[in-house]
Amino acid sequence: MLLRTLPSRLEILSRLSKPRAILPPVFQTYQFIRPYFAGGPRVDKFWPIVFIFFGGTGTFMYMVKIRANAESPKLRNQQPDNPKQSAPAKDIPTFSPTSVSVIFVLGGPGAGKGTQCANLDRDYGFKYLSAGDLLREEQDRPNSDFGSIIKDYITNGKIVPMEVTVQLLENAMTDYIKNREGGAAGSRFLINGFPRKMDQALRFKEAVYPSQFTLFFDCPEHVMQEGLINRGKISGRSDDNAESIKKRFRTFVETSMPAVDYYENQGKVVKVEASRGPDEIYEEV
Repeated sequence: MLLRTLPSRLEILSRLSKPRAILPPVFQTYQFIRPYFAGGPRVDKFWPIVFIFFGGTGTFMYMVKIRANAESPKLRNQQPDNPKQSAPAKDIPTFSPTSVSVIFVLGGPGAGKGTQCANLDRDYGFKYLSAGDLLREEQDRPNSDFGSIIKDYITNGKIVPMEVTVQLLENAMTDYIKNREGGAAGSRFLINGFPRKMDQALRFKEAVYPSQFTLFFDCPEHVMQEGLINRGKISGRSDDNAESIKKRFRTFVETSMPAVDYYENQGKVVKVEASRGPDEIYEEV
């Protein structure tokens, strides 16, 4: 009995032992469609495969198109609201370190930065540029593209977009050098109230000039607040009021101090204790 069934069992084992299962996919596909061509072409059996192939391809391409259309509004929303704010990209800074010197002057609002910068401008030949003054001048300039934007940011104690501030500073430096006898050689700039944020610091370094160091006026908040309130009585500035002052203090701590820390970690910060009188402070500076 066992001998009679042996051939059939051997046939089953031979089929199971065939390496068909491990054939590459292309050969497995050939084995699958081979019956369609056995005995000559069979068009009626070949067309279903064609429909499946092209139908699957078309469906895939349609799904890719739908996804692309769904994502495109997100990409559009990431573009700048006002392209004019962006300065042109540069491979090298505008000014050379061999001919120009730049010192940033930072400190909380009302720390006395402007007073000390004016003294240095008078006594040591620095060109004093105030980022805040340039922004206010641009805000009041007739037909300015950024006037309303700047006014809204300043009134609410926010930091004006870096593209605007950096471009205004670069323009002011360029105008000064053009009108200066001797051109750029030996030009020294004090830039007050800048950078107010890390992105401003990095953008200025890449596009305009890397600063030598930062002069930081360290002053307690209550002293600065008293000075701002007194200044507001005669300055007429829209941001010298109690509500704006509080917002400016908060903005300075949250966004400007990281820039100070960034330069301090590089050993490029000179701190001056600024709770004293102006003359006493200037003696140290």
